[in-house]
Amino acid sequence: MKEKLVNLYNKDGTKKILASLMSIIIGLLVGGIAVVIVGLFNERISLAGAWEGFRLIFAGILSTGRDSAGALSWGFNSANVGNMLFRATPLILTGLSVAVAFKTGLFNIGAPGQYLMGTAATLFVALSIPDGAIPDALVWVLAFISGCLAGALWGAIPGIVKAFLNINEVLACIMTNWIAANLVTWLFDKSNLKNIVEGTKTAYIYKTTYGLVDGAYVDGFGVATPKLGLDKIFVGSQINAGILVAIVIAIAMYILMNKTTLGYELKACGANRHSARYAGIKDKRNIVLSMAIAGALAAAGASLYWLSGNTEFFWTTYQSLPDEGFNGIPVALLALNNPIAVVFSGIFMAMLDIVGLQLTKLTAYNEYITDVIIAVIVYLSAFSLVIRMWLSGRKKDKVGAVNANAEPSPDAENENSGEEVSSEETPTVSEEEAEKGGDEI
Repeated sequence: MKEKLVNLYNKDGTKKILASLMSIIIGLLVGGIAVVIVGLFNERISLAGAWEGFRLIFAGILSTGRDSAGALSWGFNSANVGNMLFRATPLILTGLSVAVAFKTGLFNIGAPGQYLMGTAATLFVALSIPDGAIPDALVWVLAFISGCLAGALWGAIPGIVKAFLNINEVLACIMTNWIAANLVTWLFDKSNLKNIVEGTKTAYIYKTTYGLVDGAYVDGFGVATPKLGLDKIFVGSQINAGILVAIVIAIAMYILMNKTTLGYELKACGANRHSARYAGIKDKRNIVLSMAIAGALAAAGASLYWLSGNTEFFWTTYQSLPDEGFNGIPVALLALNNPIAVVFSGIFMAMLDIVGLQLTKLTAYNEYITDVIIAVIVYLSAFSLVIRMWLSGRKKDKVGAVNANAEPSPDAENENSGEEVSSEETPTVSEEEAEKGGDEI
């Protein structure tokens, strides 16, 4: 039994999981300490309030509010859990967007722009088809596919300039982000989709449950993601079947990246573009395709969020890009770019959002204390390789000490007495030869 546990510990996958768990635990502890320190130096909070904040950091998702005596009460909070899963949906898909690009050696920082383009395409299709022209379910499908295609096209732009002009994808993504922000602002400004029914909400776009009838938008349409009974389980929340769609897409991405020839080619290009080309893999095509897939995933997150039927898009001249796009980066880092792990890390990040809201609602703290936790987790996730090396180092030191005291075997002596192979005899592939070895896109 002990030997099995040791072998399990020595696996690289185990160390990756342990590194992520250590990042989470340390991040939560740092957040808890910050809560206590703030409480001790704030007269409005005091030590008792600091203790409440500390408990909410670790179990805020299970808080049901305060009882009649004013003390925190605990239990299954269906609204909190449902809202957590609802908020996790776009985080999972933007996390997948970043993770898939990482797997192919690209840093997709363009998820915010892709998210915005998916938002625009989804809402324009969902709100521009007159009522009764086609079934509402088909409108939903068309809107979702349109959003994904818009994101794919927008994501392909940095891929094209990377593949053909060798321009760094980070710079290209930053430029496309701000172009998307201003383009989407202009499109909605010129459209007739602005909500002027509720007072002066001219900077809001109609919910997808509104539809066009005789040139006017009215409520009561069914262009919304079905709930499939989840609203009966998580009563009072915004949850719908979008979380199930996100999980299915994550599983599909895992199969694509790990069980198909295309996934192997994408990862081969990420490992070494020139070697992949020498082996006959079309590297330029795969770079463009990788960024297109990443863009489609980020846009799918936007589509599922805005097609929920209970969200109303607020547009203005963007001073900042949507958080969901950038939050996909820590989600992917924490999951170590594993599509299945992205589901859990996305849910965890959404849980921190709910915890922040609970802190604001139930204590004198504000929700931004959770940003400290996320920041620490992100930094530790970025150094996860160092943590894994530390975990491996302790074991290697013990093994090395045992081997140092052991006598060398006769086989080892014979191996050492043999002639060394000159590195000059090992064939190498130059970059020029690699350029000739593969097909172009």
